[in-house]
Amino acid sequence: MASRPRPPPPAEEQVGQSLSLGEFQNVQSLSLSAARMILHAMINHRQKGSKDGSIAMPETETLNKTLDYLELFARFKDQETTQSVENILGNYDELDTFEKSQLASLCCVEVDEAKTLIPSLANKISDADLKDLLDQIIAKRQFMDS
Repeated sequence: MASRPRPPPPAEEQVGQSLSLGEFQNVQSLSLSAARMILHAMINHRQKGSKDGSIAMPETETLNKTLDYLELFARFKDQETTQSVENILGNYDELDTFEKSQLASLCCVEVDEAKTLIPSLANKISDADLKDLLDQIIAKRQFMDS
């Protein structure tokens, strides 16, 4: 054999009426706010390591750009509110983790908006339940903004 075998083609990923996430189908998904919280915890841990005399890992350009992105687009900035929203979403077992993370990141106001942006919600949750969920998320955001 002259070359190594070709890897199999990746499964097609599609977020439509049904979720087809390929290799990411059963992977835990994070909201932008949760990812921001994790990155801040990692950076704080790195900074503590350098104070203890151990070698601190340098911050990379990719890390800084990712953090800038998350600072701009994360809807919830403090740990308590982020965890509260994650707990609210955790009560909806019929939703996939991807759908939950999208709802937390997008903070849709109307049911139609949520179903347009996340089409797989259409057959999983009633409009009344989805409206209640969106209202709970929006209440957390408004509480945070005031």
